[in-house]
Amino acid sequence: MSRKALLIFSVLSLMFTISFSQTAKQKALEKRRYQLQQEIVRVNKLLFKNQKKEENILGYLSDLNKRIQVRSDLIKAIVAEANFFKNEISKNEKLKSELEKELKFLKEDYAQMILKSYKSKSEQSKLMFLLSSKNFYQGYKRFRYMQQYADFRKKQGDTIVAKTKKIAEITSDLKVQRNKKEALAKKNKVEADQLAFEKADQLDLMKQIKSKENQYLADLKKKQVEERKIDLEIERVIKEAIAASRARTKAKKTKIDVNAKPSGFALTPEGRALANRFEQNRGKLPWPVSEGVVTRNYGVIRHPVYKNNTIDSRGIWIATKKNANARAVFKGTVLAIQSVSGRYAVYVQHGNYISLYNNLDKVYVAKGQKVNLKQPLGVVFTDKVSGNTELKFQVWRDSKKQNPIYWLAKM
Repeated sequence: MSRKALLIFSVLSLMFTISFSQTAKQKALEKRRYQLQQEIVRVNKLLFKNQKKEENILGYLSDLNKRIQVRSDLIKAIVAEANFFKNEISKNEKLKSELEKELKFLKEDYAQMILKSYKSKSEQSKLMFLLSSKNFYQGYKRFRYMQQYADFRKKQGDTIVAKTKKIAEITSDLKVQRNKKEALAKKNKVEADQLAFEKADQLDLMKQIKSKENQYLADLKKKQVEERKIDLEIERVIKEAIAASRARTKAKKTKIDVNAKPSGFALTPEGRALANRFEQNRGKLPWPVSEGVVTRNYGVIRHPVYKNNTIDSRGIWIATKKNANARAVFKGTVLAIQSVSGRYAVYVQHGNYISLYNNLDKVYVAKGQKVNLKQPLGVVFTDKVSGNTELKFQVWRDSKKQNPIYWLAKM
């Protein structure tokens, strides 16, 4: 391959790579916006459809904060996408202007070439030019020159056609890009207006809460104490299950997994194989409800209303529709069923992993029962005061809690 051909190939490859990269970026921005739009729909449907504002003002404000956060993220996504089109429009307008200048020059040059060719009486002049050669070599050279001149004219004509076509394509792209940018601007206006309305509602609620702050803080602390008791009970159940598994293995002298931790479950080869399959599906597990919105994240987080108050969240809380079923995220065995204050928690064991489904109103399964992927385990409890239906979902590896978000597939 010649150096010129190699250079042309390199330039074309670079242009293709840039074009592919821009298309990928545009699709990623569109996908992000669409995901946030869908989350807004889920938030409205699952958090506000049955919400009782007057009876649960703290919960309502917490949910409103969630909607404000998602809408703010949506506005940022819309702005990012609009800026992408703004940059693309600017680049295409510049490219179109350059091509139009080149095309104008090419057309003028081509017109002069045609005019000169016409004035020279074309075919007769070519023949005389050849016949007047002093020798064969000069005649051949003149013949080659005429061929190259004809080729140059053809290539110049082709270039004019190609540039004209390219300008038409860019003009069409610009029209599409401007329409998309305008549509995004309208979307942004709608979302910004709605956000302003929600923030005004948020401010009004904060004033109402402030007037009864001591009462609300006392209720909050009471709930946190109850939640801590449940967390300790969950830890106790898991540690006792681990101890029981090791005791059974010791009594039966069963062959166990040599890689198992001394403080973890005593695993048979079958149990280790199941745990391995569970690990391989990290980030791919189905959600424990068919439709949901995360209302509380994992880890030490600030309270959504009282920012100075922190929460040690052992899992995630997922708001779902009324009468929704909690479903197994992976095949396994029901390790335990726990009853706390009239609600239930189902523990499903997957080797040395446990998926925990808490805040159930009814349970469909029994201890020791084998369950399959997405098998219904029970009905998620609906709070009569708030109107919310929330599943409290946890993942454990032996006695160590995990962040469930890292295990579940992206919604």
